[in-house]
Amino acid sequence: MVAFTNSMFCSIPTWKLGNPSKIKHNSITTIVTRPTLTRCQAKRCCDCYDMYKELVPYAKAWSWQKTIVDERKAQIERDEDLADTLIVLQHQPVYTLGTGSSEENILFDVKNAPFELYRTERGGEVTYHGPGQLVMYPIINLRYHKMDLHWYLRSLEEVIIRVLSSSFSMEASRIDGLTGVWVGGRKLAAIGIRVSQWVTYHGLALNVTTDLSPFQQIVPCGIRNRQVGSIKGLLREHSHSNGHGTENHQCIDDVQLIDITHKSLVKEFCEVFQVDLQCKPSPLLIS
Repeated sequence: MVAFTNSMFCSIPTWKLGNPSKIKHNSITTIVTRPTLTRCQAKRCCDCYDMYKELVPYAKAWSWQKTIVDERKAQIERDEDLADTLIVLQHQPVYTLGTGSSEENILFDVKNAPFELYRTERGGEVTYHGPGQLVMYPIINLRYHKMDLHWYLRSLEEVIIRVLSSSFSMEASRIDGLTGVWVGGRKLAAIGIRVSQWVTYHGLALNVTTDLSPFQQIVPCGIRNRQVGSIKGLLREHSHSNGHGTENHQCIDDVQLIDITHKSLVKEFCEVFQVDLQCKPSPLLIS
């Protein structure tokens, strides 16, 4: 799901929290001048803030994304180019809605929400983020990739499809008319993005070892009569169907499963988007 604007964006009021404070990022920005790297000439540099083992509050990550996007847009106005950015993390339990999400897809009283609840500027309907779910927020300048939102969404899906195939031998697919990645009839990955002056933010979320019960209190992504799934759950089902019982599944614990998935996600992201990652310390952890 995508939301697109050429104007300045603003935070949409939330039920639980006002405008989250911005986090300074200027001291660790990588700048690349235009003569050094031109469109389709070489792999893009991409600053990677990898917090995949951390449970980051949604408001902090959201505010930080917008700070980075503001920097990118200011550089565009000065006809300069910055390296792309990739943020990888897990979130503390939270529900988020897209800019046009319907509250009809929330099955609880919003005044007594079980977790924090935010209405954001991304595209798409309501979803859940929580422990065991790997989230990737690419902040990239599509001028240096492809100025095509359909291509960008399909590329994010391609990253997930490759991960599931190469690391877990799962046959994942897309469904016509829907955004995300599916294995059988279950949705394992959700995608919701925002694009401003061709700079992307928000991104994708892949259920790895996620507790899926919070999804029962919403209509995930506004899609009724379809289930969500996780890598862990599908591996367990495959183990039982092959007559291996639980012993085969227990060979890989949750921590290992997250590690394997994370490594594959980063690798496939670099391949699909043709970027070279430069690891950076995260101000979310330093502050």
